[in-house]
Amino acid sequence: MTATMAPTFGDVLRQWRRARRASQLELSAMAEVSQRHISFLETGKAAPSREMVIHLATVLDVPLRERNGWLASAGFAGVYPERGLDEPAMEQIRHVLELILAAHEPFPAYVIDRAWNLVLTNQAATVLVAQLIDPAHAAQFGGNLLRLSLHPEGLRPHLVNWEEAAAVLLDRLERETLQRPTDLALKELLGEVGAYPGVAQLPARPDTPRGADLLVPLHFRIDGGDLKLFTTIATIGAPYDLTLEELRLESLLPADAESEAVLRQVTG
Repeated sequence: MTATMAPTFGDVLRQWRRARRASQLELSAMAEVSQRHISFLETGKAAPSREMVIHLATVLDVPLRERNGWLASAGFAGVYPERGLDEPAMEQIRHVLELILAAHEPFPAYVIDRAWNLVLTNQAATVLVAQLIDPAHAAQFGGNLLRLSLHPEGLRPHLVNWEEAAAVLLDRLERETLQRPTDLALKELLGEVGAYPGVAQLPARPDTPRGADLLVPLHFRIDGGDLKLFTTIATIGAPYDLTLEELRLESLLPADAESEAVLRQVTG
């Protein structure tokens, strides 16, 4: 059996340049590097310096995780650390995130990573999900927000506007997958949730994101009543920290006074 050849730097550069829909000429202009040099880098006739690798990755808006891969393909060690929030070096960051989540009480809030896995949640988020779906049953979704939201046995039966909300979430995942063309975790997640019943039939979203997409409406039916919420998203990215770049802080806020009263009663 022939071993799979690792991609060269030229392969990686070409793939990302095309993913960003840039010609060699356009990339050379953006990076202020000659088109001839870009061509030589892609064909392997020239080897990049560490600084050139980082420079081109920055110009093409390559995420930090993939930038480490760029460096490896050019023979350099990665420079962007990946650390779990439970590691001592991240203790202060975790403490800050926990303070932010606690400040949102009694409204649900949580932190997810690039693959939509729940990293941290406040008490209100845990209580709300437990009110909608048995925690033991919810465990089958592996703490993944997208699986929990789109699977027929997850939150879907309790979400009155499931098609509307699901279309926005799926569109967001598709865009993130396009932005990270080498991220296998995102590709696998997209393939999995795309195969759930009803997901392929969701209405198509506009090519250009709308401002309203930042506030995803969620209309839950809970204990015979209505709970109308909307989501807000904040990124926690740091320009030189892989872990923080991939985290998002999301909070659920009541859309009206009646929903606020219900939410305070349920999670307060």
